[in-house]
Amino acid sequence: MTTQLYSHHLTAGAPLKLWDSHLPFEPQAMDQLRNVASLPFIHGHIAGMPDVHWGQGATIGSVIATKGAIIPAAVGVDIGCGMMAVRTTARADQLPDNLHAMRTAIEKAVPHGRTDNGGRGDRGAWHNVPEAQAQAWRTMAAEYDAIIEKHPRAKAFNTANHLGSLGTGNHFIEVCLDESDALWVMLHSGSRGVGNRFGSYFIELAKQDMRKWFINLPDADLGYFPEGTDHFDDYWAAVSWAQRYARVNRELMMAAVLRAIAPFLPAFAVTEEAVNCHHNYVSREAHFGENVLVTRKGAVRARVGDLGIIPGSMGTGSFIVEGLGNPASFQSCSHGAGRKMSRGAAKKSISLADHAAAMTGIEARLDKDVIDESPAAYKDIGAVMAAQSDLVTIRHRLRQVVNVKG
Repeated sequence: MTTQLYSHHLTAGAPLKLWDSHLPFEPQAMDQLRNVASLPFIHGHIAGMPDVHWGQGATIGSVIATKGAIIPAAVGVDIGCGMMAVRTTARADQLPDNLHAMRTAIEKAVPHGRTDNGGRGDRGAWHNVPEAQAQAWRTMAAEYDAIIEKHPRAKAFNTANHLGSLGTGNHFIEVCLDESDALWVMLHSGSRGVGNRFGSYFIELAKQDMRKWFINLPDADLGYFPEGTDHFDDYWAAVSWAQRYARVNRELMMAAVLRAIAPFLPAFAVTEEAVNCHHNYVSREAHFGENVLVTRKGAVRARVGDLGIIPGSMGTGSFIVEGLGNPASFQSCSHGAGRKMSRGAAKKSISLADHAAAMTGIEARLDKDVIDESPAAYKDIGAVMAAQSDLVTIRHRLRQVVNVKG
């Protein structure tokens, strides 16, 4: 039987079960976990994954089961953010000696980054939406329009022209090799501008509801919608739609990346081993004999047999994992290594020389605009994986050879 690796913490509300054996969680994150635990509709306990760190309202890396209410900030503003990876029949020895042209081809195939403050000249959006993206949008547009008709202030500037685009920050595209030198393509992104607008809008709407009902919270960002109210139903429709958009966004990007790398390799195919998983989302599930809402903010569902992806950083590789269905974590695992430095701290303390040394052997950007994503800004992925060996087993270890950042 697998040893349980979590620690148990009592609070004034629900208890905490924290996978913190590798590193004590930061005080600010602990405060946030206790704040969420104090809410009256928490089911059982709060689970904290080994990559926990501070976030808006609720920590990144927390799993929150609720009965009768939903907390928009516990989902966050990058609704449906997640990972996709596919294994191919291509091999390491078939790669060209110089991978710069392959990285450039990927960057040309997928809009990435953000310029013009996200306006009409933004390099991170399509200016002429390709037919595949336009067709995907047509299948989603009516449902989106119905949400916006009720909540016009939730409307985003970018909709169809963000489908199949990467974004900024910790979002990335990578070409990787596994332990047997098989070539994988992996990427990380979510619901882009439309999901961000939904998230920001409904977090503020929940705050307004709390003020209207004179409900005092330990953190105003923990405003919630009780089930059965109009705002609950509207948020559920919006978050469900954004999660679908995020999944389609990843699928469109993956298709574009596979086309982009094809000229650099002999003919290859995608194998049946593929993963597409959210790590910022909410779903209806059954746990401990009750039907509940489970919010994973920076966590991956890890039921028995579920495949998931746990990235380290742009220089430290990633893991394809299989879930063990641990009930104490609400059948979840971490979504990555987790940050150990804020973006500001990373920019101040990591030099360009440090970054270049950490990225030796990987075709990637080495400029100052990616310093906040340098490997030193993240926790030790090996320690994070060891701390959750009761949640997942490792199927593959991936090491990146090409990295594309927004």
